[in-house]
Amino acid sequence: MRHPFVTPLTAPTRRMPAEWEAHAATWLAWPVHEPDWPGKFESIPWVYAEIVRALALHERVDILCHDARVREHAREMITAHAVQLDNVRLHVARTDRVWVRDSGPSGVHRPDGSVELVQWGFNAWAKYENYLHDTRVPEQVALVSGLPITQAQRTDGNGPLVLEGGGIDVNGRGRVLVTEEWLLTDIQVRNPGLSRADYERAFADWLGCTETIWLGEGCVGDDTHGHVDDIARFTAADTVVLAVERDAADDENHRRSLDNLRRLQHVHGPNGALRIIELPYPRAVIMDGVRLPASYANFYIANGVVIVPTFNDPNDRLALNMLAGCFPTRSIVGIHAVDLVWGLGTLHCLTQQQPAPRQLRA
Repeated sequence: MRHPFVTPLTAPTRRMPAEWEAHAATWLAWPVHEPDWPGKFESIPWVYAEIVRALALHERVDILCHDARVREHAREMITAHAVQLDNVRLHVARTDRVWVRDSGPSGVHRPDGSVELVQWGFNAWAKYENYLHDTRVPEQVALVSGLPITQAQRTDGNGPLVLEGGGIDVNGRGRVLVTEEWLLTDIQVRNPGLSRADYERAFADWLGCTETIWLGEGCVGDDTHGHVDDIARFTAADTVVLAVERDAADDENHRRSLDNLRRLQHVHGPNGALRIIELPYPRAVIMDGVRLPASYANFYIANGVVIVPTFNDPNDRLALNMLAGCFPTRSIVGIHAVDLVWGLGTLHCLTQQQPAPRQLRA
């Protein structure tokens, strides 16, 4: 009998590659919305420049800039950081916020190995009114990249499927990690009326994922209703790193993470059991009385490097060493994220990979 947390479905026609598979580029949006980092905004472009510097050594970086003035500012900042400029492209395209993981499209492979962009409906997590520009980010990516784009639709035919890239993590072999908090709680802010089975069918149709692994809740401080990329990530087809709080039993992350650990331990679907690596949390990061979603799980895997958020915490070194063991052929680069997480997201939230075409065997 299959485990209730895993649902197998029929063979798909699309496949979302794992993040560690080859990229053509990484997409970013240059920070422009000061209220996302109240009192800290001046430091954020410097963090961005360091992110671009680390990525551009390994793959092309495409950056959306709100207007010509922002583009020039971005150019000045990355030049000051000695970024490899021949691997960076700056595009004028209006955005509301920087979280391209959520506003941008997800790249998938078609059966012939070519890349297609899947555009999700985007409603700014049902939290903000100013998101019109962000709804057009997928079109901008398609225009610049020249890739075909398809609007994902609800399984019941009632319009676009509202999802965000931060809510999914795939292993490229048919499995996807999601949380019940994100899609199945009483707060139906994305696709009212869709059931667990409806989402599983959608993941098969649009991502090629025939096994959905349902975790419970996301981390404390996450304002997206439980995105999985702050708690659990595939690092290989059969391996998941899970953020686990074991030291502080009075921390709400303790209960949540142990529940998610139990769920992963019980996964025995058609692709077998999972190897689970426990990634620590940093100490609670609190700013102006607000608990922030600080997590090492919000790392981003690029062609030759993994960039990892760090928090001036003793567990920084533990997390970096653990991820180095997961990705022995890639450089592991820590990016200081204490100011960045004040915007309620870090490295994975602000990046979106563009897969390279898949070379099929003759």
